[in-house]
Amino acid sequence: MSAGQRPGGRSARVRAAVLTATRALLVDGYTGLTVERIAQAAGVNKTSVYRRWTDLEGVLGDLLSEYASEVVPIPDTGDLDTDLEELALLIRRGMAGEPGELLTALAAAVPHNPRAAQIVRGFFAERFGLAEAVVNHAVARGELPQDTDARAAIEVLGAPFFLRLLVVDEPIDEEFARRTAAAVAAALRSGVFSRAREPHPVTGADAEHSAVGDASCSPAS
Repeated sequence: MSAGQRPGGRSARVRAAVLTATRALLVDGYTGLTVERIAQAAGVNKTSVYRRWTDLEGVLGDLLSEYASEVVPIPDTGDLDTDLEELALLIRRGMAGEPGELLTALAAAVPHNPRAAQIVRGFFAERFGLAEAVVNHAVARGELPQDTDARAAIEVLGAPFFLRLLVVDEPIDEEFARRTAAAVAAALRSGVFSRAREPHPVTGADAEHSAVGDASCSPAS
């Protein structure tokens, strides 16, 4: 291992300075954030930043990994409704700060930056994996069926938050978090997330609607 790679060596100091500068600049949002601005704020040469992180997404991904490495206190109160509500409030708090800014920035880069896509996928895979414990604990307590799909339920819990954060840019308040958690709890108890759930049967009305749709799409004779 070279001297530059030693813990506490120059490499570690550069990384700490760059990530600290990035955090400070993100207070003003992602717009206008560049490697050059980060390097200037960190007091390092921009070539050092490019050499280590390649691009802006690399810096943001490294910062996001800092959050991903933090221990997340998964709720385990012994009650599904309470656990889901606390989990939803945790998601809300996370999105209200720097992780939300980082996810917004990286999500914007995903379509044209494979590395950003990999970082985002890894972050969500790790977080969703931890959050599944809330549903799995409820299954173990007998609150939910054994064949409940925990991953699907957690994805549905998180989706409305990411819709508001990344797409419609609407506020994510506590009431929204609580309503989302209550809806997922109700869906879980109704068996919506059962892996053995039967497909929705086609009723007479469904068949008639389908036939009308097919007829309207058919070319005129």
